[in-house]
Amino acid sequence: MNDTTAPPLVTRSVAPQQLTWLHTELADWTAQGIVSEDQAARISARYHSRHHARTDVGRVLLVLGAGFVGVGLIWLVAANLDALSPATRFGVVAALWLSFLLGGEALAARGSSPALVGAVRLLAALGSGAVVFQAAQSLQVPAYEPRLVGLWAAGALLHAYLARAYLPFVVGVATGVAWWFMQPTWVDGDGLTWVVLLGAGAVLASGLAVVHDGRIASFAWTWRTVAGGMALLAMFVAAVPDVGADGIRWSTWMVVAVVLAGLAAVAAALVRPGPRVLEPAGAVAVAVAATLLASWSTGADASDVRTSDWLHAAVSVLAYVALAVGLVALGTVRDHPALTWMATTGLVVFTTFQSFAVFAPIVTGAWLFVVLGTVFLGTGFLVDRARRELAQALDTSTDPKGSDR
Repeated sequence: MNDTTAPPLVTRSVAPQQLTWLHTELADWTAQGIVSEDQAARISARYHSRHHARTDVGRVLLVLGAGFVGVGLIWLVAANLDALSPATRFGVVAALWLSFLLGGEALAARGSSPALVGAVRLLAALGSGAVVFQAAQSLQVPAYEPRLVGLWAAGALLHAYLARAYLPFVVGVATGVAWWFMQPTWVDGDGLTWVVLLGAGAVLASGLAVVHDGRIASFAWTWRTVAGGMALLAMFVAAVPDVGADGIRWSTWMVVAVVLAGLAAVAAALVRPGPRVLEPAGAVAVAVAATLLASWSTGADASDVRTSDWLHAAVSVLAYVALAVGLVALGTVRDHPALTWMATTGLVVFTTFQSFAVFAPIVTGAWLFVVLGTVFLGTGFLVDRARRELAQALDTSTDPKGSDR
């Protein structure tokens, strides 16, 4: 006996403009006889409009509320809560953190609103920082120690990976990046040290992005964004004249940072062999180039621009343009618009800085703006043309096996 019960219709939510386009196309197809009116109605019934306004406002308010409460907890710790004993303060903060941590996972298990779950998880991630700082205060450890930020980052990242939670991951990455620079430069850090840390951070983040590809897309997107930002900053700082005149001061934490970056690049090559390995390899090239450029000693007197200064500026501009074009290409291939905007903005800021730092002593007044505008037009044209040609090549290429480009 045939079962005549129709399966339930599963619909998909799409943006209002996409639904409008679909209705227009269905009307045109029906008029041309491509599909019947019944088929058009069945296709249309599979999609419904996605209304973002109320959901987005609620999500923003929940995240803002969670952020304020979390920061308030840390502020209360910083204010010492003098009315309570250290043990009581720690117990109160730890109890709040545990309630947020367990409550967020309980809400997720019940299928509650993702916005509500995310807000509670954000509270837990921020609350873990309050627990760390309160414990340090109870143990008479100074609150400004970088290792406390590192412990906070480790706890937030552990929570994020165990729960596959994005907002705790953002907290972990933000505090982890802060610790990455605070710990090695705590005693002393010069310009070249910052360049090495930025370059190593770009290698580490790009390697982690490749490792996360195909596994946790949102984590991969964030790591790739961090890698692009650090690469741009590394090349920017390296281009400052005489930034590395004092050399680099190696410490245990500097060695740890470089080793971690190398391990991330190796892990990316082992886990995802193929074209994706070019990302950490490119980050390594940027780190090496930035370190060499920062080590290139030139004149520090802005009123006396010599040939070496011009050569340093020219090499810096070429290296930065090459990096920007590479990030634009990566953003196009990986469908990552943030990289494209970061590269474009960084190129504008970098060109402006170089023009006023190097060209201003020679080309003054209105001519400086003419030269600057010409440089902008030229670099903008090259970057935009490279992006368009790459996008066109990707659109026209065929990949029947769905291989990973």
